[in-house]
Amino acid sequence: MDFIIFVLLGAVLGLIFAAYQINSVLKEREEDEKIKSISRKIREGADAFLKRQYKGVSIFFLVMFVIFLALSFLGYVSIFLPFSFVIGGFLSGLTGFIGMKVATNANGRTTSAAKKSLNDALRVSFKSGSVIGIVVVSLGLLYIGLSYLVLSYYFKDLAETERIVKISTNIVTFGIGASSMALFARVGGGIFTKAADVGADLVGKVEAGIPEDDPRNPAVIADNVGDNVGDVAGMGADLYESYVGSIISSCALAVSAGLSIKGFALPLFVAVLGVLASIFSTFFVKVKEDASQKNLLKALRKGTYISGIIVALGSFFIVKEVLGMENIGIYFSILSGLLAGILIGYFTEFYTSDSYSPTRKLAETTKTGTGTLIIGGLSLGMISTAIPVVIVSISVLISFILSGGLKDFSLGLYGIAISAVGMLSTLGITLATDAYGPIADNAGGIAEMTNQDPEVRKRTDALDALGNTTAATGKGFAIGSAALTALAFIASYKDSIESIAKNGAFEFAFDLSILNPQVLIGLFIGAMVIFVFSSKTMDAVGRAASEIVVEVRRQFKEIPGLMEGKAEADYASCVDICTKSSQKELIPIGIIAILTPVIVGLVLGPNGVAGLLAGATITGFSVAILMSNAGGAWDNAKKYIESGVLGGKGSDCHKAAVVGDTVGDPFKDTTGPSINILIKLMSMVAIVFGSLFLHFSIF
Repeated sequence: MDFIIFVLLGAVLGLIFAAYQINSVLKEREEDEKIKSISRKIREGADAFLKRQYKGVSIFFLVMFVIFLALSFLGYVSIFLPFSFVIGGFLSGLTGFIGMKVATNANGRTTSAAKKSLNDALRVSFKSGSVIGIVVVSLGLLYIGLSYLVLSYYFKDLAETERIVKISTNIVTFGIGASSMALFARVGGGIFTKAADVGADLVGKVEAGIPEDDPRNPAVIADNVGDNVGDVAGMGADLYESYVGSIISSCALAVSAGLSIKGFALPLFVAVLGVLASIFSTFFVKVKEDASQKNLLKALRKGTYISGIIVALGSFFIVKEVLGMENIGIYFSILSGLLAGILIGYFTEFYTSDSYSPTRKLAETTKTGTGTLIIGGLSLGMISTAIPVVIVSISVLISFILSGGLKDFSLGLYGIAISAVGMLSTLGITLATDAYGPIADNAGGIAEMTNQDPEVRKRTDALDALGNTTAATGKGFAIGSAALTALAFIASYKDSIESIAKNGAFEFAFDLSILNPQVLIGLFIGAMVIFVFSSKTMDAVGRAASEIVVEVRRQFKEIPGLMEGKAEADYASCVDICTKSSQKELIPIGIIAILTPVIVGLVLGPNGVAGLLAGATITGFSVAILMSNAGGAWDNAKKYIESGVLGGKGSDCHKAAVVGDTVGDPFKDTTGPSINILIKLMSMVAIVFGSLFLHFSIF
């Protein structure tokens, strides 16, 4: 019990630091009334979106609560599941809400800080980003720690070995609420932000020829709102789910690996170390005035590398103390995951940053038009999947072997699961480097709309351009960790089914041969559902963007003096269109994630579901990387041209790049990041409904 108190103290310390950072940001002044006015409009739009989204999603959670409650009374799921489902969803949504509130209060302050210096602007925006990162990991640990205390008290009459089995069996299902909320937040926010972004660019930049973030564009406020609801609120909920999922899956697998309470505690100790390392490393992120992109990136890397080194060194002593030198191989599993995350981040940066040749070569393709740019971007996205897949494969192999998998298969699975914890252990600082980007982007938009000195926009643009790279790196990091976590969940699913069968006296044994028709069909369906999901999310962005295009054209035509800058655009109408469109698409997309494993399980049985999860994980991992990196490269190719090469802004090359960027927007900010949630959510659903598959499956 003592170890869980330590975990809770780590979570509370993280929340205290986050509160300190929030207070520090709010002390900064928004000196200009125009800045305050625009910032307030963005804040009101973001609040309106989240209010409507949470209202709609609460209906879904209420329905699922009733279903889970009924299943618990029938004995098919734990009585704790309905309540943990709601609590997990609430906390996932809360992390996004806190992140968005901080971001929308920091954007104008970052603009004001940029009047003073580049370092001041970085300091304000990065502090705000660090709040999001630390809140995500702290609330995740708090949730797991309190869940353990409740379950430990409920099963207090059992012997320790039996009690920890019961706790781990229950706690592995607790992530389904967080996964559900994360999917809705990522998809809903992604549809909103990219509909606004695409609509604003196609009419504003391409048709009207006005600059980005020009106040005459009616969609410009919606675009800035979208940065917050998609890239901050959605991302916060997404990575909260990844973080919690990686920890609870490794805790559950510790029991089947025979490591009992010590193995259960180990990932929690590593996570607490990661929180402390992330807090410490935030103080090292700073730059000098007129810093280059390379120096800015170096400043952010300094923070993540210091955090990584602390976790790498500290984890050795944690493993040695908790499990002893006989299990020191598990330390190398943690190290493997940590290193894999860093390498995936580096190669994501290589393929998406305009500091390297792939994106610069992509920009060159605009000389021959939009078609060659689209072909080049897709080609870049496809080839960029190779290295991350190899990295994750090697990490899985190393983690399995070094943790003792050749002697004990269950121990090897635990090694794979805890490597995901290692990868996400520095999430506090990694997410901070990602989350500051949308804040800097908003700050640049506010600078443009309030006619600030060109030097202010130059500083915010420098931070924004770097933000595109760190955002792409963050997405690659999230996708890589999702693959490892999904593998751990598949192992947990197998353990769960075998445990249910044993306790319920079912005659069942897995046959996971690829020649088993149930498994083979499951693999096909798992691959297919990734493309159906991608189609639905891309189509949703396209339809919503079309509505924005029509509305912006209407206002340009019907509002006298708008194009001359003598009248104000109706910003609220575009915000409302994006909000309504994003909410309308959520439920059908959510149903795909929930019902697919249930239907497959009831028809093909547990073997078919195992195939489904494997097919979805393998296909989803590659497709998510393709979309994220292609979209990031298209975006940075546009910014590379805007820096003055190939004719600069307004040139034919730039117009082609803007179109490429509009294609890449839903790739990198809607569909790609949502796929990693989909594969984990389907795994969670499969674990929760395992008993039903055994009772009612046709096979």
